Amino acid sequence: MRRSHVLCTPGNRAFTLVELLVVIAIIGVMVGLLLPAVQAAREAARRMLCSNNLAQLGLATHNFEFAHEHLPSGVINPDGPIRSEPAGQHVSYLVQLLRYVEQQGIADNFDVTTGAYAEDNAAARAMVISTFLCPSSSAMMNDEVSAALANYAGCHHHEEAPIAADNTGLLFFNSKVRYGEIYDGSSNTILIGEMLPYADSLGWVSGTRATLRNTGTSINEMKALNVRGDWRALPEPAEAADPLWVGGFGSHHPGGAQFCFADGSVRFLSEALDPEFYQQLGHRADGAMMGGNY
Repeated sequence: MRRSHVLCTPGNRAFTLVELLVVIAIIGVMVGLLLPAVQAAREAARRMLCSNNLAQLGLATHNFEFAHEHLPSGVINPDGPIRSEPAGQHVSYLVQLLRYVEQQGIADNFDVTTGAYAEDNAAARAMVISTFLCPSSSAMMNDEVSAALANYAGCHHHEEAPIAADNTGLLFFNSKVRYGEIYDGSSNTILIGEMLPYADSLGWVSGTRATLRNTGTSINEMKALNVRGDWRALPEPAEAADPLWVGGFGSHHPGGAQFCFADGSVRFLSEALDPEFYQQLGHRADGAMMGGNY
């Protein structure tokens, strides 16, 4: 009886190959469902940090205005229009904001009079400043590793046009715009927006298309041409051969880009935004009845 009892007791058995494959398939499905959620959470965090950077730049611009009674110049240069070439003074608005984003050390070692490309300013020009970079962008230096990049550009005009003294934006050639001159209202006028730099960008010190853009080009229009998803592979359009060409805004965030308005608010604008309305946001005094539908 005892032997019979032992024989009837079921013993431990291993997984069959089919059961093992089923378990692996279930784990694969769960991982496949989890990864997009993780990526979405990470992008949401990066977008929040990007929004904070824009808010910091907006606050710095306000503090500059309080101290000087006008907004910083989009670019400081003896003559214009501005050509996107490494020749000239070309001091960007970001250089002028250094003391207001806790970068006094770099500001003290940057000689505005000698210009953005002077040898004396080479060390400052190569300094990577996290406040000037979107966390969703992995690019920090240009191809020559001579200039640190920026992902935030001032709005110089409402149409594609050279950076000149007659631009309609808030940051342009030798500009000194006062808040009283923003006829359309500071909450309806773009101050700074996200942009995608090129591999040969002149860097954040340069007041060229490296730090200034316009609303004449749809948001993320150039990003659509980047089939590899790599900013260094972003093809320059034929217009880029013209040093007077500037370009538009864009970002690595899906669906649009973030903008800091003149009142300091940060808003995400869809790439599907009506082009005419988008241009109005880049004009400080076109008299359009804006409303709040954006």
